[in-house]
Amino acid sequence: MQPATNTQARAALLGLAVGDALGVPVEFEPRAARRQDPVTGMRAYGTHRQPAGTWSDDSSLTFCLAETLARPGGRSGAPDLADFARRSINWLYQSYWTATGETFDVGIATRTAIDRLQRGIAPTAAGPNGEYDNGNGALMRILPLAFHDVWRAEKLDLDAAWTLTENVASVTHGHPRSTLGCFLYLLVARGLLVGLSAAEACARMREQANPWLENGSIPAVVEDKHYRRWVLSGEIVNEPETAISSSGYVVHTLEAALWCLLRHDTYAATVLAAVNLGDDTDTTGAVAGGLAGLAYGEGGIPAEWLAVLARRADIEDLAGRLAGA
Repeated sequence: MQPATNTQARAALLGLAVGDALGVPVEFEPRAARRQDPVTGMRAYGTHRQPAGTWSDDSSLTFCLAETLARPGGRSGAPDLADFARRSINWLYQSYWTATGETFDVGIATRTAIDRLQRGIAPTAAGPNGEYDNGNGALMRILPLAFHDVWRAEKLDLDAAWTLTENVASVTHGHPRSTLGCFLYLLVARGLLVGLSAAEACARMREQANPWLENGSIPAVVEDKHYRRWVLSGEIVNEPETAISSSGYVVHTLEAALWCLLRHDTYAATVLAAVNLGDDTDTTGAVAGGLAGLAYGEGGIPAEWLAVLARRADIEDLAGRLAGA
């Protein structure tokens, strides 16, 4: 693959942050509320009482990971997870890489993991790994890993990509189901980075993942059944909205994001569809928004949304450093 460009990194990070910010004011509100009052643009206040353009933990932890990868050598070797751990601790307790100097909306597993990190637990052992620890907190922040050399290799080594993804995901979420969600998401992102359409990128993901899962011996083999219904079968695009859940469960978030990506043909339509599914609106918006940013580029993001995005210049600077690492 060709080296990642500043343009691609900007599209990914800005796309994710804008989707997040669209969802922040209406997080936790049900889908019925969105049918009566659909989100059509940036709103202020609402659930978390934040100004328009404010993004949440989804973007903050994405940017913490991007900072780690943007360090010298951060994209070519094993990421410095101790560095990512320190940044995550500083985010939770010192409001590092927050939109407005306030940390809010922290997931249970993420808080537990960061508390463990602060007590000196190794990063790859910090994330809770029980059956009920499969929230979307690793998926929401994993996109910068698509710019790592392992994921950008001309010939993708799926085993190496799995190991890298597992190590990074496990800092907050240690269950292989969470890792597999991140892994499938990054396969789609990889396709978009080489110029495939959304449908082509999802088809490529299935072509790569299914044989590997069938023949592999990694823990994900016993978890693929949770993604088999729609993500790995390719049937999700045909499902009605009523079949799509927008909860904080990692499987639901990935399904919802891919459903929105495949059913719409612009950045705005994709992220608005994600947010208007209700419930975990900021994370569904962020996960869908990162992919839609890659699919349609920074130019596809409405200028009026970018104009109010918190710390836009800082995000653009980070994207440049990530691309040039």
